[in-house]
Order: sequence, then C-alpha cells, then structure tokens
Amino acid sequence: MRHSSRIGRASIAAATAVLTVSLSQPVAAAPNAADGGAPTGVKTLSTGWQTPWGISFLPDGRTALVTERLSYQVHSLDRDGTKKRVGEVPYTVPEPYEQGAGGLLGVAPSPTWDGKKDKRVFFMHTTRSETRVVRMDYDGRSLGNYKPLLTGIRRGGDHNGGRIAFGPDKYLYVSTGDALQRNLAQNKNSLNGKILRITMTGAPAPGNPFGNRVYSYGHRNPQGLAWDRKGRLWSAEIGQEARDELNLIKRGANYGWPTCEGPCAVKGMSNPKATFTPAKGVPAQLAIVRNVIYVSSLRGKRLWRVPIDGNRERLGAKTAFYSGTYGRLRAIAKVPGVDELWVGTSDRGNGKNLILRVPIK
Repeated sequence: MRHSSRIGRASIAAATAVLTVSLSQPVAAAPNAADGGAPTGVKTLSTGWQTPWGISFLPDGRTALVTERLSYQVHSLDRDGTKKRVGEVPYTVPEPYEQGAGGLLGVAPSPTWDGKKDKRVFFMHTTRSETRVVRMDYDGRSLGNYKPLLTGIRRGGDHNGGRIAFGPDKYLYVSTGDALQRNLAQNKNSLNGKILRITMTGAPAPGNPFGNRVYSYGHRNPQGLAWDRKGRLWSAEIGQEARDELNLIKRGANYGWPTCEGPCAVKGMSNPKATFTPAKGVPAQLAIVRNVIYVSSLRGKRLWRVPIDGNRERLGAKTAFYSGTYGRLRAIAKVPGVDELWVGTSDRGNGKNLILRVPIK
C-alpha cells in the first residue's frame, strides 16, 4: 500500500473531475452575484516555520493558532505577520518521516473562546500508542492544562487523518484515517476511517446516525473539512493509487473505502463530487471562499480552485494555481471577514516553510 506522499508511484494521466448530481434534490437557486473570484497575487505573510499542519482562527478573527507537526509547537500568528510561540502539546510522538507521519496535527479553538471565561482550545495529535483529541487552556499568552478527551483512535503510518473543526452546530468534527488497517473504515464501531462528531467533552454528539461518535464512514485518509454557505460539509480525502476525492459529507453516509477508490457503482456507497489524479493531487486540506472550494495539494504542489454550482450538489471545472511554485502545500484557512486565504507550505526543510497570504478577487 502506498503512503499519502505517493513516493515511487508511476505518473498517472492528467486530472479528471467526476461530477455527480443527486436525482432527488429540488431545483436549486441561481448562483449569488457574489459567487466566484480567484487567487490574485500571493505574498509571504510569515517565514521560519517547521512543517506547519493546521491553521485555525480565534473567534476574534484577528489571530490564528498554527500547529507544527514535527516540533509539537503551537504559535499565534496575527494578520500583520507577528508570530509568537504559545506552547507545546505534550506526549506527541510522530513516526519517522520515511515510515509515516503523525505528530501534532489539527487545532480548533472553542467557538466562544475569549481567553478569560472560555480558554478551551482543542488539538489532535499522535502519541506513542494512539491518536488523541485533547483540550488545553489558552489565555491569549500560553497553553496549559492538557486533558485527553477522545482516546483509542489507532495510529498508523501517514493514515491518521488529523483535521478537527467546529461546525455550524457548534459540535466538533474529527477526521480519522484507517491507520493502515483498511477494514476499520467499514466498521461502524471503530473510530478509524471516519468523520466523527463529538461534544466538547468528547462524548457522541446528539443526533449522530449510529448512536456513537461516527458521523460518516468508509474513509481512507480524510484531512480537510470545511462548510459552505448552505451549511454543507465538504472533505478532501487522500486515495490510494487511482483517485483522490473531494466529498460532500452527509450524516450516516458510506464513502466506500476500501471497496471503492473514487467513483463506483456499489449500492449504498457515496461517490465523490470530484476527483484528482495523484500526480496532480494528494489533497491535504480545504477552505471555502465565495462558494468556491480551495484545496491544498501535497504531491501536486498546487492550489486547486473548485467552484460549487450555486446551491446544487455538484461542482464545476477545477483550475490549478501556483503549480510547483511553493512546493507541497497543506495548511489552509479562510481569513474571517475578508476574501483571503492563509496557506502553509510543507516539507521544505526545518525552518524553511512559509505561511502565504492569498487574496481572492
């Protein structure tokens, strides 16, 4: 089985989008006048990063928290580029890069964080024996009070998922990989190969489809989560040999792995809304600006633009930006209140990675 980096796999033909439309959906409204836009210019916001993995803004919209996968460090980053170390997530143990990944992964501040009454910030990381979702306190200056919330997620190679994000419903969504044990993805009682939905205490969120923490299943290695203007959840997922996926996530749906990679005709399994060939893909994370999905790409070393077709459950044609210019791209976030992305480079070497500012116009 190849790793997410796809080192050593033969090149595959040019990227092809796979579009699917729900036959049962109602007629959708026309696109909003504000839909669209595209990356226009790019500037370096901050330098000196070591493998940045996650970017998540505090509720004030002025400052983001950024995690570094291999150093286990957490930094604050202001809109003016001011960078400060705020702490470390303890017990973090990655695997050697040549064998896998892991380390300090996603970060998600509480939606009501203010640094005083609510100091909660959530992280996902690998320990020596497992992958965890944990909570720490952040008062605006430093991190402390480490507390595991969800343990027992199996770790394995570079199939650890790792993205966490609060949805419009204020529950925490967690993407987990199959830990190189592919059959776990179809086991509804396993935490692996899933998108989980939990409360801030780590308990199953009310309304989950199977009475546990599982929200959707049949995933190989999902690493991106973002919601569109209709409150729909989209996810980027790293495939195996043929197709990477861009999925519209629905409650209780089965996304096919390991039976399917990309689209298939198996009853009861959900097809992706778009796919990427690995040579130009390996999608890491995603963000949505003006009804357009932007997907960071690892092996493909580019930023993909994929428009949502109005309010419909289908996507338009993909367009690539910055192909090969900045190397592998992973961390990505929309800047609150403005049409702008922050994008982190990955794997350029210790202290050589960047956080880029990408305006959308």
